[in-house]
Amino acid sequence: MPSGRTHDRITLWALPFVAGVSFWQTKSGNLTLLVASGFLFGGLMFGPDLDIYSRHYQRWGFLRFIWLPYQKSLRHRSFLSHGPIIGTTLRAVYLGSLVAIAAVVALFVVQKLWNVQLNWQTTAGSVTSMLNHYSTEFLVLFVGLELGAMSHSLSDWGGSAYKRMQKQGLRGLLPPRAKMKKRKATSRGSSRGKVKAKNSRTKS
Repeated sequence: MPSGRTHDRITLWALPFVAGVSFWQTKSGNLTLLVASGFLFGGLMFGPDLDIYSRHYQRWGFLRFIWLPYQKSLRHRSFLSHGPIIGTTLRAVYLGSLVAIAAVVALFVVQKLWNVQLNWQTTAGSVTSMLNHYSTEFLVLFVGLELGAMSHSLSDWGGSAYKRMQKQGLRGLLPPRAKMKKRKATSRGSSRGKVKAKNSRTKS
């Protein structure tokens, strides 16, 4: 598995390519900037390794404590953290929920301390309207985050596959289930051979 520095280099080296393809597809500087920003953020701070004490986790500084419940709830390299789309979606929902809770608490404190009258229904409607109005921008940002996370997961898989191939040859590229089936079939064949040999000995 590549080190943290290697992951960072892969992210930085791939950034021009991601930005170029994004601009080619969108023909928009703003959308390209969102994809590139999401890719950087996803590759350097919002990647799958937030489920352990990693570089991603450390880069959150004094705010890294917010990821402790996330780490305790997930097993490292599980499908929920490293799986395509589902991993980024879960982290986005988790962080978005924390931001929403913090915003509600902050508004409540402002309302109580400064005696500001807030219409919660109007506030919720404004937030919903903003999400709908900028839905394309949020989608493009999510694509950038997912690409950053995918660069991390794919480099992990490629590094692990290369090491397995060095030790086991082409068999190292087989999925774990296929290897287990092959081992079971081999063990069954060997056990049958032992039984036949034992029967032939008893008959003689």
